[in-house]
Parts: sequence; structure tokens; C-alpha cells
Amino acid sequence: MDQVALQSMTGFGKANGQFQDKKISVEVRSLNSKGLDLNLKIPSSYRDLETPVRKLVTDALMRGKMDLGIYIESQQHQVSGLINESVATAYFEKLKALNDTWGTNTQDYLSIVLRMPDVLNSQLEALSDQEAQFVLDLVQEACAQLQKFRKQEGQGLAQDLKSNLAHIQNELQAIVPFEQERVAQVKERIQKGLASIDESRIDANRLEQEMIYYVEKLDISEEKQRLQQHLNYFTETLNQEASGKKLGFIAQEMGREINTLGSKCNHSEIQRRVVIMKDHLEKIKEQVLNAL
Repeated sequence: MDQVALQSMTGFGKANGQFQDKKISVEVRSLNSKGLDLNLKIPSSYRDLETPVRKLVTDALMRGKMDLGIYIESQQHQVSGLINESVATAYFEKLKALNDTWGTNTQDYLSIVLRMPDVLNSQLEALSDQEAQFVLDLVQEACAQLQKFRKQEGQGLAQDLKSNLAHIQNELQAIVPFEQERVAQVKERIQKGLASIDESRIDANRLEQEMIYYVEKLDISEEKQRLQQHLNYFTETLNQEASGKKLGFIAQEMGREINTLGSKCNHSEIQRRVVIMKDHLEKIKEQVLNAL
């Protein structure tokens, strides 16, 4: 399969690493989107990394609806210090003593104590520069994995687009034999119409002007030429980086020419070919939505 620059916006990337006692993993998923829509899920201990993480992802992946999560799978020493044991114990003993004095039913002291002020310690250990860089390296690696996935998907996407382009190209060529037949049918209708008109009542100059206007109105040579140019330009653009939006614009122009062909052709077989072209163009438009 020939390599092309086109990438899909759909992808997945993952990177894992061990920093001291912490097992850290980064996962990033991407779907199609008109712009960059990044949703981050970061542990509170890494909240200072949100801005550099966003920049890394934006620079690497450019566009798409993305979910990026950083997960700490194992951290043996972080639990200590999260609960202020002396404060919690003091609350427990006081609550229990009051409960015994009042003679009420036994309460779930733990859930009550955890909601009391200063029981949960919000002071987190400062993030070292080494750990911050380690996490950012994992983010970059996950993004690289997603890019690799996108390129692989892009190869298949490009082949589908080329296949549909080829179908439109074939139908465009297929209408050529019917054009002479179409012209002959138009001439025959005009001649029949003229035969039923009293020649003495015909303004020759006006008739000539009307005939020229009518012929030009039915002529589809320019639409065919422009459609061919759009097909060629679309093929060239497949080899450009981040060309999804441009491909969408070209597909819109192709649609305009195909629609005009259908409205001007006035021939059943050509119209049938136009319908086939429209069908493949719709497939192209759907596929382009997932192109980066």
C-alpha cells in the first residue's frame, strides 16, 4: 500500500512507566471533531502539569475530540499523611462520649469524622522536576503511539476515498457517449417546435439569440471540466499533511458541479450516472469527516 500523508482522527495511545514507588500510565483516545476538544483526567498531585500537558497534546495531535488520562496505579507511601490521625481520634472520642452520655444508638463514627474540619490533609507532597518531566515524557510517548495509530487508519481511509473518487471518475467518463445523443434529441425537439410555428411571425435575430442562450444553458462541458479539476485536486491533497478540512471544501465544490450536471443534462442515462456520482460523493463526505 502506498504511503500517504492522510491521517484519521480516530486513535488510541498508551504509555507506562515506573517512577520510584509509583507505577504511572497515560492513555489518550481521539475521535473526530471540527477543532481540538481536549478532556483531561489528572490526579490532584499532578494538577500543576495541566498546562504543559495541554500544550504537548495540542502540538502533537492538532485536532480531534480527545480524552487523556494519567493514572497512578501503585503508590505505597502516599496514603500516610492524607488523614490527620490525631485530629480524627480527638473527634471520635468526643463524639463517642457525647453519644454515650445521650444514650442514643451507635453511630457510624468514621463517616462523620471524615467530614469534620482538618481531618483530611489537603497538603500534597511537592512535585519534583524529575517526576514532572517523567510524566510529560509519558504523555509525549502516548501521543506518539496515537499518531502511529492515526497514520495506520489514514492508509485505509485514503484507499476508501480513492476508490470512491475512481467511481466518480468512471461515471464522468461514462456520460461522454450520451452527449451526442443528447444534442441530437435537443435539436430534434427544437426542429419540431419550429415546424409548428408560422415563419412569417418569427424574428430571426431574436430566435438566434434565444437559440444561443438555450444551447449555452444546456452545455455541460464547463461543469465536466471543473469536476475533473476538483477530482485531480482532491487526489493531490490526499498527500498533504492535515488536509481533512481542505478535502471537505473540495468535496463541497465537487457536489456543486455534480448537481449542476444533473439539472442541465436533460437526459435519463446521464441523470442515472449523476445519481451514482452523488452516492459516492456522499460516502466521500462521510469519510472526510474523520480525516485529520
